[in-house]
Amino acid sequence: MDAEPAAPRPAIVLVSEERCEFLRDEFGRYARDYEIGTATSAADAEALAKELTAAGHQIALFVTESRLPDGPILAALHRLRVAVPTARRLIAAHWDHFLADADELRSGMVTGKYDAYLLMPRGVRDEEFHGAVCELLSDWGSTVGAPVVTPAEIVGTPDDLVVREIRDYLERIGLASGLHAPDSPAGQALIARWREEQGSEPRLPLFLSSRNGLSTPAGARDVATALYGRPDSLDPEGAHTVVDVCIVGAGPAGLAASVYAASEGLMTVTVESDAIGGQAGTSSMIRNYLGFPRGVSGMRLAQRARIQALRFGTRFFTGWEVESLTPGADGAPHTVHTAGGDVRARAVVLATGVTYRKLGVDPLEALVGRGVYYGSAMSVAREMEGGDVVVVGGGNSAGQAALHLARFARSVTIAVRREGLEATMSTYLIKEISYHHRVSVRPFTEVVDGGGDGRLEWLTLRDRRDGSQDTTAAAGLFLLLGAEPRSDWLPDGIARDDKGYVLTGRSVPAETWVDGVPPPSLCTTVPGIFAVGDIRSGSMKRVATASGEGAGVVPLVHAHLGGTG
Repeated sequence: MDAEPAAPRPAIVLVSEERCEFLRDEFGRYARDYEIGTATSAADAEALAKELTAAGHQIALFVTESRLPDGPILAALHRLRVAVPTARRLIAAHWDHFLADADELRSGMVTGKYDAYLLMPRGVRDEEFHGAVCELLSDWGSTVGAPVVTPAEIVGTPDDLVVREIRDYLERIGLASGLHAPDSPAGQALIARWREEQGSEPRLPLFLSSRNGLSTPAGARDVATALYGRPDSLDPEGAHTVVDVCIVGAGPAGLAASVYAASEGLMTVTVESDAIGGQAGTSSMIRNYLGFPRGVSGMRLAQRARIQALRFGTRFFTGWEVESLTPGADGAPHTVHTAGGDVRARAVVLATGVTYRKLGVDPLEALVGRGVYYGSAMSVAREMEGGDVVVVGGGNSAGQAALHLARFARSVTIAVRREGLEATMSTYLIKEISYHHRVSVRPFTEVVDGGGDGRLEWLTLRDRRDGSQDTTAAAGLFLLLGAEPRSDWLPDGIARDDKGYVLTGRSVPAETWVDGVPPPSLCTTVPGIFAVGDIRSGSMKRVATASGEGAGVVPLVHAHLGGTG
């Protein structure tokens, strides 16, 4: 495969009136992989950024002192954000000014004016400082920069729905991929390799992974199976393996349960219908999760949890939707049924979360994958560059999606049916949205029509107060329309509320209590079957609480397996 010409390196711009050389020396460790530029003012930094961009460099990071000669630092950072919306912004305050400036400047992070406030290094090997720098560069690289190493390669066209599905799946699990047109040198080389190995013409798309070689997947499930296998691989030659616990769903609750169950010695299997991480895995930046002061993307959080669970021995199967559950009678194992085989388990933890509601506008449903997306669709954000985008939804996921899309799109409109975001979105996101020059909120609004020639080009929005409508150009529509539980596949013996959420603990019907005592908090009406996270009736629908419930269910599983539950 012919090597393509190397692209210009991404750039780091250092801004200081008096300490440019000091900062350049500190950032010398990045000089191999990044172009290092210096400027003595915000105006000079803006001009340098334009020069670097014109030369083909992407700006990955601005690093500024807390005081610059041409005005307040927050105003300077705003100028840099307007100049390069995709770049990360770091304040490295000199130790003479760090405490004096902290109170005034830290509030700027709440509104997204910059990404981190750090003390400038005072000596060599300040790994606390550089750890934060690497986090910011890693976040930039995973969402903006083109990957340098691509463990997966795809031959196909960007508008192919199978290609989009595969790329979205790979991006959500943190696996970088390269896409090659069939007539490109790289694409032709892979097609020729297939012909040589298989003796036939390949059906596109063609997929290459370092683990499984070349294949012609029909969708993300085939790729997931290549990576993780099938559930029936647990029972080679009918071994009738029974695991200790099967966790259904690999969002925050399921991942936490996977980590804690496996770490305590339980034979743990986790089945997920989509990518590991669930809906939370699509969040571009979660800023209020404990222990991540600079925020963490949902993908990174899920990736770390997955690696942690694998380290303790959890077996994952992704791409397999659970079709039904047969409770075991008289102490027999429960059976989780999928199209890829059954999993027999002494205990089952339901962590399937919720799914986005459908918009129900037929012309737009026909364009799903071609400008219309359910969820934040991180893999297509770069394609929105220069376009106008509409995000429908008023929850945290919608706010996070809008802010991420605003790095690329010319404008982002958040359309909500309510009068505003205050009732449904965290305050820190509302503040950041109110400050962002590319994001606006349109209240009392619903999408009623849309269309285009093969992909989305326009939308019709209706004002719910007076029924007036207007049509606007749109390159993308991202639908985050609230939630519905994934519980249709559950047996009748598992009690649910009138919306389909699973009842647990004191919420289960009183007639199912034993000797007038309700089951423990996360237990359902069937012994040995538990529910955690968003699927559970009365849950808080937050990443942190879902993780807590996932960890908290493991002692209940132990009690059941030990015969004391």
